[in-house]
Amino acid sequence: MTDTKDTNPKDLAGATRLDPGLFPDTAVWYGAWAMTEGDCKYGSYNYREKGVQAHVYHAALRRHLAKWWNGEWADPDTAVPHLASVLACAGILIDAVCCHKLNDDRPVRVPSMDDVQRAIQTGTAQLHATYPIRAPRSLENPHQTKKDKLS
Repeated sequence: MTDTKDTNPKDLAGATRLDPGLFPDTAVWYGAWAMTEGDCKYGSYNYREKGVQAHVYHAALRRHLAKWWNGEWADPDTAVPHLASVLACAGILIDAVCCHKLNDDRPVRVPSMDDVQRAIQTGTAQLHATYPIRAPRSLENPHQTKKDKLS
């Protein structure tokens, strides 16, 4: 008698498939909260009917991310967290691509972006070599308040 259980063929096949459970449910719920705000303001799935301009959602995503990065947890008028709105913006862009509803008005592509990033990384490494001892970025988070901490 062995301590291991034989597995069925469905288990073997399922183990090779995408596991949606890897994406945190917390992110799904927060993203849905931001999508609810959009539903209240503009109507559900309006972006699928009319399509979206890439630059509009890119700009909104960056504004929300900048506000969060600057220490603001949520929109003061709606209480919707900025990171939730980032998820909603990214979700709408992905959905628009999949539904062929994206007006792709991004600027002309930089053909050698990998080369640019490598050159900048080389320059960054040189800075770190020149200044090997540097102050830590932060000893504590000055932006976080008791209200922002999730229990």
